Amino acid sequence: MNRIKLGTRGSALALWQANHIKNKLSEIHPDYEIEIKNIKTLGDNISDIPLSQIGGDGIFVKQIEIALLSGEIDFAVHSLKDLPTSLPDGLVIGAITERNDPSDVLISKQNLDFAHLPKGAKVGTSSLRRRSQILHARKDLNIIEMRGNVDTRLKKLESEDLDAIILAYAGVERLGYANLVTQKLPYDISLPAVGQGALCVEIRENDKELNDLVRNINHSDSFATVKAERAFLKRLGGGCRVPIAALGQIVNGELKLTGLVGDRDGQTIIRSDISGSMENVEFIGEKLAEVLLGMGAESILDNPLNPPLLRGNPMTT
Repeated sequence: MNRIKLGTRGSALALWQANHIKNKLSEIHPDYEIEIKNIKTLGDNISDIPLSQIGGDGIFVKQIEIALLSGEIDFAVHSLKDLPTSLPDGLVIGAITERNDPSDVLISKQNLDFAHLPKGAKVGTSSLRRRSQILHARKDLNIIEMRGNVDTRLKKLESEDLDAIILAYAGVERLGYANLVTQKLPYDISLPAVGQGALCVEIRENDKELNDLVRNINHSDSFATVKAERAFLKRLGGGCRVPIAALGQIVNGELKLTGLVGDRDGQTIIRSDISGSMENVEFIGEKLAEVLLGMGAESILDNPLNPPLLRGNPMTT
């Protein structure tokens, strides 16, 4: 029996995802014994500060990548949206499994959909991307900064007297809370984060055995769409400090990529989409980034704190 170690964060969602990948691999390769190793990351240790203020890029994966490079673990499973677009030397994405629904969802206390939330309703989210788009759609809402895992955020809906919270559907569904969803937000209200809903298997570049192992669970269409999204994000050079969203979809055999850049207060949203051949998805991502830069996104990227936060709970340390 070959024994290999899978590294993951220790949250309920991360463990669900790790076990999901473990089970998929075990079905195909029953001769492997897979041990799950929990690794605490910087993002887990600092839970009371907004990601945008602590340099959110990679804070949920860095310690896991260090363990992977050192040989402490053999491969890692991440939510793809947590993985920076530039990986450390020696590490590569070995597989992307079939993507779950990438939508954001609204869970409201009174089961009211987005359009019918009362004026001034308090809506909890940890994401600048969501904040920007939600305030763009409804400037009257009061956005409350809220971090924590899915269970914690659901509890805060009651304990912090919020009217609603916004989460990723994939995490809610994976943990068995889909029955709590009030509304899947349409993409014209809330375009997802790059890679949202997708699981990533990260491996050492020179590890042929693990590469051969995990490629069997790769979903080629999901890999292509998120590859375009990540090329879009990489060209913009954004990350957690600027509201950026993108979604790749396969339409009539072509890749359609929609992307946006917004300011933190939702006053300006720059959005467009392009389509192209599945043979060159990274080019599509880079081209869409150039389109948005030409539409004025560069001024937002160069000045991510302008305009200042004018509504809702201020982001303080």
